[in-house]
Amino acid sequence: MRQHFRTFFARHEPHCGSVLVGLKSGAGGMLGMGLVGAAAAFTHLPFLIAPFGASAVLLFGHPSTPLAQPANVIGGYALSASVGLLLAVVFPGAWWAAALGVGIAILAMLLLRVSHPPAGAVPILLVVSPTDPFLLVGIVFAGSVALVALASLYHRLPPRHHDYPRRIV
Repeated sequence: MRQHFRTFFARHEPHCGSVLVGLKSGAGGMLGMGLVGAAAAFTHLPFLIAPFGASAVLLFGHPSTPLAQPANVIGGYALSASVGLLLAVVFPGAWWAAALGVGIAILAMLLLRVSHPPAGAVPILLVVSPTDPFLLVGIVFAGSVALVALASLYHRLPPRHHDYPRRIV
């Protein structure tokens, strides 16, 4: 029982390398959220959506993982937004449509190999939000592209501990 308890709480995540790497990752996440927050303030549109915060953790804290690669981030958001939009139009405000959307988005991301876990929240956002779902789809797409672009530039700054996006060899 004791060993099971230890296994359950074991940390499987590798060490970030150094405090400097951790600080750079945190600063990148802050910059990314600042970018979408500033866009929200400037345009008076809800660019600052919660799933982008989770994406920032992957893009700046774990940029080497498959889930943080540009195809996964942009593709995952695009698929989830498409599913959410369809369900929001057909079943506006239905809580069960939001749940259905999450399931369909997971299936689609897995089948197309573009899984990005934060994007799984997008169908919920589109179905239950009082904001026009067509407007939200544009925001989701623009925000995901902006975060990937910023991460691509940011990871080129020293200290360079990650190649982003990962190179195919």
